[in-house]
Amino acid sequence: MPAYKHLFFDLDHTLWDFDTNAKYSLSEIYGEFNLDKNVTPVFDDFYQKYIYHNEILWDRYQKGFITADELKWRRMWRTLLDFKIGDEELAKKLSSRFLEILPVQKAVFPHTIEILEYLTEKKYQVHLITNGFEKTQWSKIRNSGLDRFITHMITSEASNSLKPKKEIFDYALNKAGASLKESIMIGDNLEADIQGAMNAGIDTVFVNHINAVTDIKPTYTVTHLQQLEAIF
Repeated sequence: MPAYKHLFFDLDHTLWDFDTNAKYSLSEIYGEFNLDKNVTPVFDDFYQKYIYHNEILWDRYQKGFITADELKWRRMWRTLLDFKIGDEELAKKLSSRFLEILPVQKAVFPHTIEILEYLTEKKYQVHLITNGFEKTQWSKIRNSGLDRFITHMITSEASNSLKPKKEIFDYALNKAGASLKESIMIGDNLEADIQGAMNAGIDTVFVNHINAVTDIKPTYTVTHLQQLEAIF
């Protein structure tokens, strides 16, 4: 087994439970802005539409088709359009408030704290590589208590690149002072985390929370974070 020293984790959907935290945050703005009266009386309809558009626009952002600022408000705007509300000003207000509430949420996936404690006790260097926004991601890890485990966090903003591009992985290795052979990428996104790291020559662990079927062949696959103990 390779002698890994540097473990590069993805954050959202791998350690930090984005969907749970987003659902709570959206429920807050749903109440604050009286969206039950102005948009839809059923919160889950609003939530599902948001998640749908967020995923599509994140993919477009990661491929360089839209900017970060466009992503932030257009996911709200597209959600409102599904309810026949073409209010750009409201979309931007919702986006701004959502980005205030979301980063202070604390939900992480089961075994997250335990596995990070285990890995740091074993003297691994734990880092993050994330396409999230710098200020937002720092707020997430501080409020969820993950910051005490992290040596370096590499964001798309700081590196001027996005997963799955090779440049962000090269930037991360350089910042951590890590070589390819002693590094491994751990994430849930097959394209951004797994294929991206593989293209950069880095070993991978696919965190397959949802039991996805894929032809991509990561170095290892786990279905929950506690299984990392069998690898490290």
